[in-house]
Amino acid sequence: MTRHYNFCAGPAALPSAVLERARDEMLDYQGRGLSVMEMSHRSPEYVAIAERAEADLRELLAIPDNYRVLFTQGGASLQFSAVPYNLLGRGGRPNFLHTGIWGKKAIAEARHLVGDVHVAASSEGNGHSAVPRQEEIVLSDDAAYLHYTANETIGGLEFDYIPEARRPDGTEVPLVCDMSSSILSGPLDVSRFGVIYAGAQKNIGPAGLVVVIVRDDLLDRARDDMPSLLGYRALAEAGSMVNTPATYSWYLAGLVFEWLKHDIGGLAAMDALNARKAAKLYAAIDQSALYANPITLGNRSRMNLPFVLADASLDAAFLAEAEAAGLLNLKGHRSVGGMRASLYNAVPEAAVDALIAFMADFEKRKG
Repeated sequence: MTRHYNFCAGPAALPSAVLERARDEMLDYQGRGLSVMEMSHRSPEYVAIAERAEADLRELLAIPDNYRVLFTQGGASLQFSAVPYNLLGRGGRPNFLHTGIWGKKAIAEARHLVGDVHVAASSEGNGHSAVPRQEEIVLSDDAAYLHYTANETIGGLEFDYIPEARRPDGTEVPLVCDMSSSILSGPLDVSRFGVIYAGAQKNIGPAGLVVVIVRDDLLDRARDDMPSLLGYRALAEAGSMVNTPATYSWYLAGLVFEWLKHDIGGLAAMDALNARKAAKLYAAIDQSALYANPITLGNRSRMNLPFVLADASLDAAFLAEAEAAGLLNLKGHRSVGGMRASLYNAVPEAAVDALIAFMADFEKRKG
């Protein structure tokens, strides 16, 4: 069997070591005579899996004790609804930073639920090629929280700083962040945030799981009309088992956390590897006459690297030849076109080297 290099933006590559361990435990988990997929989520065996996954995630991210970790469902997009439901029970307006398609979707969902929202800053004016600077962010006087997307998966735009969330009068409000495509790519100061959420299918594990990290003092701010399954307090009190969770995805996420700890050596080591991978590919793009990336240097994503060919008529040939060479899922999102290489944690450095070599050869022949 040949494993190709997978640059998909999500569901994304998983570490080979994790897949191999899951394969070995597929039919018989640690001598129990059944698969994890067949276990009751209430069984001692599965509760141990869930608790170990949470403990490892807390260790990796150094999550403070006054934060709850929730393993829930619905994709990160369901959090576009869950966040306003959970944080607007005391009034106020949701505030947003708009830096691309996922931020726009979060704004649209909040507007659908509550009507009036405030965009505190936007990168629309520069074509989403650079994030708003701190001095450009102006919250509303009634801001309940500030939401932003740390890394725009589609556009390849990443924040190079953690925004401050303060109303004009200086009152601090919770900072809420969609970290679906950047969480676990390096160390993180969780204490700067009120809520962090992330879909699993990029750096955490397979699709079907969402991780939410929420500060304790925010558990009592929910609206009365909130659907019960969206409630952070209920999920926290039930150990994320208000209903049957995505058990196998949760198990696999736990294996990824163990891989990060023991095989990679933690998030500082992962950070260095991700920096090196991205730097290599951006250098190849910048030194080329055929390829280009539109993002301002300081805001270039390390996880999702979009690029275009100077001659768009070559796009189909590029993709076909790349796939034949074992370089998969390089087509850009349908909304922006071009190419996109997603270099999540599980994408090995060898994959980046192979892509760079292919791009150089393609340019030599076609450019």
